Amino acid sequence: MTITRIDAIATLPGERFSRVALTAPAVELLRELWAKHGALMFHQSGGCCDGSSPMCYPVGDFLTGEADVLLGRFDISPRDESGSGSEIDPQSVDFWMSKEQFSYWSHTHLTVDVVTGRGSGFSVESPEGKRFLIRSRLMDWPA
Repeated sequence: MTITRIDAIATLPGERFSRVALTAPAVELLRELWAKHGALMFHQSGGCCDGSSPMCYPVGDFLTGEADVLLGRFDISPRDESGSGSEIDPQSVDFWMSKEQFSYWSHTHLTVDVVTGRGSGFSVESPEGKRFLIRSRLMDWPA
């Protein structure tokens, strides 16, 4: 089964729609990184330079807290032909954003994509010659 994108499971209280998605190339790279580094998570802090890119860390390497919002949770587990995820090896990736940044971006839907090029030295994809980036659009608010 070929995927074009994966929408995150909604995690904000009272919301039933995805605020963030992954492109197929992002899913592919995350699966490769998972094999090398174990469980992963994203954090989007905002700001300038590398702070404006989503940073991918092994779980536990970046601590979230009261100043952060969990925007969504992805299941990047390989799918079988029926579209079901792996029951044996679940691969959950959380997407966090600083509350301050969320106050600016709360009206946008975010899609994590991958491009060729060197990203931040702190994000795990950096040595791969690729970097994650955010593509955004105004939210289509569900009825």
